[in-house]
Amino acid sequence: MNRPINPVAMPAPLSNYSHAMAVPEGARLLVCSGQLGARADGSIPEGAEEQARICFDNVRALLAEADMDFGDVVRINAFVTGREHMAPYMEVRNELFAAQPWPASTLLIVSGFSKPEFVVEVEVIAAKVG
Repeated sequence: MNRPINPVAMPAPLSNYSHAMAVPEGARLLVCSGQLGARADGSIPEGAEEQARICFDNVRALLAEADMDFGDVVRINAFVTGREHMAPYMEVRNELFAAQPWPASTLLIVSGFSKPEFVVEVEVIAAKVG
């Protein structure tokens, strides 16, 4: 089983994430490309919250194809185009990753994506034994 690592010698994580995740030997890895907030029909909603939901819906589909789920995610890298998009993104992430162990997670502010309508991108790494 994937194991969170949060040393007491470090400050506690600021939200629902772990400082690190240990993946057991022999685990299968799934490395996902960044997922943007575009629906299957190509439409892009306004707002970070809805785009984050779509990003994670896309991640869920990728995980399912690999016989995995959000419980197998060990790493999240997320990107938003402005500080105002951080809280809506984090609300969605924290809702979907409410149970521990929480994956390691990084959130960065970037200048933009391939289309100016996009304000959130999410990539994950998942690991599962068996």
